[in-house]
Amino acid sequence: MPIGAGCVKTKGKERNGGVASKELWKLPNLEPLPFLCYAAPLIRMGQNLYHKVFDRHCVAQLPSGQYQLFIGLHLIHEVTSPQAFAMVREQNLNVPFPELTFATVDHIIPTTGAGRQRPLQDPLAEEMLQHIEQNTADFGINFFSPEKGEQGVVHVVGPERGLTQPGMTIACGDSHTSTHGAFGTLAFGIGTSQVADVLATQTLAMAKLKVRRINFTGTLKPGVYAKDVALAYINRLGVNGGVGYAYEFAGEVIDRMTMEERMTVCNMAIEGGARCGYVNPDQTTFDYLKGRDYCPEDESWERAVADWESLASDSDAVYDDTIEIKGEEIEPFVTWGITPAQSVGVVQDLPAVDSFDEADQLVVKEAYEYMSFEEGQPIAGTPVDVVFIGSCTNGRLSDLREAAKFVKGKKVASGVRALVVPGSQEVDRQAIEEGLDQVFSEAGFQWREAGCSMCLAMNPDQLSGNEISASTSNRNFKGRQGSPTGRTLLMSPAMAAIAAVEGKVTDVREHLEN
Repeated sequence: MPIGAGCVKTKGKERNGGVASKELWKLPNLEPLPFLCYAAPLIRMGQNLYHKVFDRHCVAQLPSGQYQLFIGLHLIHEVTSPQAFAMVREQNLNVPFPELTFATVDHIIPTTGAGRQRPLQDPLAEEMLQHIEQNTADFGINFFSPEKGEQGVVHVVGPERGLTQPGMTIACGDSHTSTHGAFGTLAFGIGTSQVADVLATQTLAMAKLKVRRINFTGTLKPGVYAKDVALAYINRLGVNGGVGYAYEFAGEVIDRMTMEERMTVCNMAIEGGARCGYVNPDQTTFDYLKGRDYCPEDESWERAVADWESLASDSDAVYDDTIEIKGEEIEPFVTWGITPAQSVGVVQDLPAVDSFDEADQLVVKEAYEYMSFEEGQPIAGTPVDVVFIGSCTNGRLSDLREAAKFVKGKKVASGVRALVVPGSQEVDRQAIEEGLDQVFSEAGFQWREAGCSMCLAMNPDQLSGNEISASTSNRNFKGRQGSPTGRTLLMSPAMAAIAAVEGKVTDVREHLEN
């Protein structure tokens, strides 16, 4: 194993006629495998985390000018893996490092108990589920299945199991793999052909990115959450602002965040055009990981932490760009259009078309037409038909806890359909232990089982007609939530909870306890 590939315990899996070591991890001063050659020294001052981790995993520079990176953790799900496995089989290839690939099912799986009965009602969904079951069995890959109680959204399951660790390179056939950057990793969403590349070679070919550091200074005001921070930087930089960049999120606001909040911020880096986004590992990171299933233990843990600490960006690290966003100026955000950048503070009116650059005005006009909104109208008071709390952005336990605060003892407004979908079966268990399911159910929410659900509607959870959804997910594209005319307003879990109770977009700060 190459250095920096993480400390994943392999549970004694057989490979190449022998038993893999319990921990696939080496410190920088240990000898790497012969096939590794590095494009740059492992340790030098003035480096940011991106370059440190990239250089650690560089196998070679290719004739194209790209670099071949070893991937320390590969996560797969049922939608982008079947074709990739077929490609591997067609070329008579094998999976050389099955212990570094982990699978789950999330996009297509229904979120009701009856809907999960096999065979699934949707024949295509059943076929995809059968494929991942068979492929993981054939190639010796660990499958976090519903039957074992380990299933969940891929970007929730990886961190909660302790698979996601600082210094890793991570790949997954899903756009929002950037979520894992919260742990100080380089985490890339990849396409199906690249999934096949990683399965067959455990490597990816890619160019080096520029690095932009986004400093969030000061303190967030009450009622402002990680989701608002994410929407704030996308609003500021645009959906194409990060093209060619990795985003490093830093500053006092990020330092004070929990790991789950940092995951929300990194999750949406791809929505700002960045290839990945990350946060430097610190004590918050280590406290979250300690004792999780696939993390090192005892002396190995101490050695791992020492190595992880060395990966954080140096104080004199060089960046291609740096911007600053004042935390105290961030408001609760709501999207009004058809891209995550089309957003306003909840107390603001929708912007005039001519306030945008001329190049952007066409898509702004398209957004107003699609959403049936008008420039100058307030976003607050917009009626909602559906509320969705969940997704890889905001389906973790802390998200559900925060939303529950605003619905406890209240009722969902008449005519509103409201769903809460835990991000994993483990989140579901913990939430039920705390009684959160009862809080939501008594308020009139539907408590569902783990899955992607209405985030992208590749399952029965979908909008109908031109319904307006208050959603905690990450994309408000046309038709994203299942209906070609459905309309999505992105917001934080707390804002979504209040929208369900009020039946309209409402400033959550009006409901804060004094």
